[in-house]
Amino acid sequence: MRRREFIAGLAGAAASPVAAHGQRASRQVIGILNSGGTNPYATMNKALVRGISEAGFVEERDFRVEERFADGRFDRLPEIAAELIRVPVSVLAVPAGDTAALAAKQATSTIPIVFIIGGDPVASGLVANLNRPGGNITGITIFTLVLAEKRLELLRDFVSKGRLFGALINPANVNARNDTQILSQAGRRLGLEIAFQHAGTTDEMDRAFAAFARQQVSAVLISGDPYYVNQRDQLAGLAARYFLPAIYALREHAVAGGLISYGTDLIAAYHEVGVIVGRILKGQAPGDIPVEQPTKFQMVVNIKTAKSLGLHVPDTVLARADEVIE
Repeated sequence: MRRREFIAGLAGAAASPVAAHGQRASRQVIGILNSGGTNPYATMNKALVRGISEAGFVEERDFRVEERFADGRFDRLPEIAAELIRVPVSVLAVPAGDTAALAAKQATSTIPIVFIIGGDPVASGLVANLNRPGGNITGITIFTLVLAEKRLELLRDFVSKGRLFGALINPANVNARNDTQILSQAGRRLGLEIAFQHAGTTDEMDRAFAAFARQQVSAVLISGDPYYVNQRDQLAGLAARYFLPAIYALREHAVAGGLISYGTDLIAAYHEVGVIVGRILKGQAPGDIPVEQPTKFQMVVNIKTAKSLGLHVPDTVLARADEVIE
């Protein structure tokens, strides 16, 4: 791996490819490209910055952050990625899904990229392999797709007599087709029928839940989509309005009033992205940093929501929950 000395600042540290993009070493610029909105990702971005700081870099002295949010407009991601490249940034953190990561990869083949995605980065073409990603990119996959069957099982624990479940998919997400296939297969293995609805806007979410009610689904699985995190209050409200138990990929949904979530701790994942960015700033090539795969997942149960739906939370679920919201 080629290394260059910093011109100034970041004393004694060897530079990674970040030094090749015209950034003075006195203060690197870290770009954050997010397909969601400012809220709730502000807290998560703070965790990312904390991860960078743990490598010995001080914000505003050694680096500053440039954030860009697409607010669920996935079609804007290529434009926003190009905007960050023009800043220019030293490292581009893309902690918000496969669509954003692919937009970043298309925007630059030289500036280091660190992603968080829910799918398989090899299958999507983001990296050559997990252990040695190659090129200018690495990151974390949080298994939002492969955990689909587990979420269906948990939801079935609440409505054991139900056989028709709904699934909400964002059609703008590059994983939409994979989501549908994986959930269909998981449903068949569990003896469930899955009724799919697609929603990429607030109005479409309203119509989707109305359709679920007409179809008389017993419960709903909300796919792990960055835009859905941004609309977590609306989704929780719709589930309550139509009296539908729902399961989500991330804790933020359960905190907003969703019944149950099961998936990766997103704040911890953002923090780890910051740690990886710090390694790159210290001179490690992104293509030499293995893609990380979390091995621990968190389950959050909202007891208040369960009571409002007239549901009994199974003891087996409570015993496994990492957090219970009263």
